[in-house]
Amino acid sequence: MQGGAQSPSAVVVAAFYRFAALDHLPELRVELLALAADRGVRGTILLACEGVNGTIAGPEAGVEAVLERLRKVAGLERLEAKISRSELQAFHRLKVRLKREIVTLGQPEVAPYLASTVGTPVPPECWDDLIADPDTLVIDTRNAYEVAIGSFAGAIDPATERFREFPQWVERELKPLVDQSQPRAIALFCTGGIRCEKATAYLLQQGFEGVHHLKGGILRYLEAIPEERSHWRGECYVFDQRVAVNHRLEPGQHSLCHACGLPLSPADRALPSYVEGVSCRHCRDRFSDADRQRFAERQRQIERARERGQQHVGAAMPTLPGDA
Repeated sequence: MQGGAQSPSAVVVAAFYRFAALDHLPELRVELLALAADRGVRGTILLACEGVNGTIAGPEAGVEAVLERLRKVAGLERLEAKISRSELQAFHRLKVRLKREIVTLGQPEVAPYLASTVGTPVPPECWDDLIADPDTLVIDTRNAYEVAIGSFAGAIDPATERFREFPQWVERELKPLVDQSQPRAIALFCTGGIRCEKATAYLLQQGFEGVHHLKGGILRYLEAIPEERSHWRGECYVFDQRVAVNHRLEPGQHSLCHACGLPLSPADRALPSYVEGVSCRHCRDRFSDADRQRFAERQRQIERARERGQQHVGAAMPTLPGDA
C-alpha cells in the first residue's frame, strides 16, 4: 500500500499516560525514537519529570514493544493503554518531546504522581451512579471544542480553550458554585483520564472535598459500558487523524478544518462558510486573503496526494492536550 495506508487489522492505536517522578529523560527520548522508528510506530509521546503522555499507532507488535519499554521505567511499571484500531495509520510522523508538564496546567506545585494528592478514581462501571446523584457536580475538564461534539448529559462545560485556563475558571466560577450548592461530590472527566486526574490534584490543593475522576476517561467508559444504557451523548474527540470516535470506538462523522485544525460536524461542512481546506465557521474571519490562497494551494496538493492513494503531511492534525 502507498502512503500511510495499512490493512485494518494491522493498525493499532494506543492512548496512554501515567504520572510518575521520572529522570534521565533525554536518554529515554533517544531510545524511544529509535525503537518506534524501527518498529514502524508513529504518533506523539510527551515526557516530563511528572510522567508520560502519548498516543501512538502502528503494527500491534511495534506498539506493544514501545509500551513494554516504557513499563521498564521506574514508576511506569503499571502503565495502561487504551487500545483501538484504525483502517489507516493515524499519524504522519513520530514525535517524542521533552516537556515541563505532560499536560499543561501551569501550576508547578501540583504533583499528581503522589497518590495522596489526587481525587478518588471511579471505574466506568460505577460512574453512572455517581453522576446520576443530584448532589454530584459533574465537570467536563476538556476544551470547549471537544465538549461541543459530545459529553455526558448534564455535565458542566467550563468553556476553556486550553487546560491551563482551568484554575482561573475554578476561582471565578467553581468556588462560588460549590459555596452555593454544597455538593456531596465533584466528578471530573476527560478523554483518557490525564486532565481530570491532574485537575483533582489541583482541586484538593485548593481545599475542595469529595473530588472524584473517571478512571481511564471517556475512552475507557465507551469501551466498558453498553451503548444502550450509556449516559454519554455524541462523539468523543480524539487526538489523532480519526478526529472523533463513536460509542463503539469507531471513527465518527467529524473531520478537521485544515485551516484552523478544529473539528467539524456534517452540519458544519454544509454551511456556506465551509470551503474544504480553506475556511470553516470557526475561522472564516481569522485569516487574510493571502492565507486563504496559501490554504487553497495546500488543499490542491492534498487532493492530488489523495488521488495517488497517499497522505499529505501538510494536512492538519490534532495534538495531544498537553502538547499545546
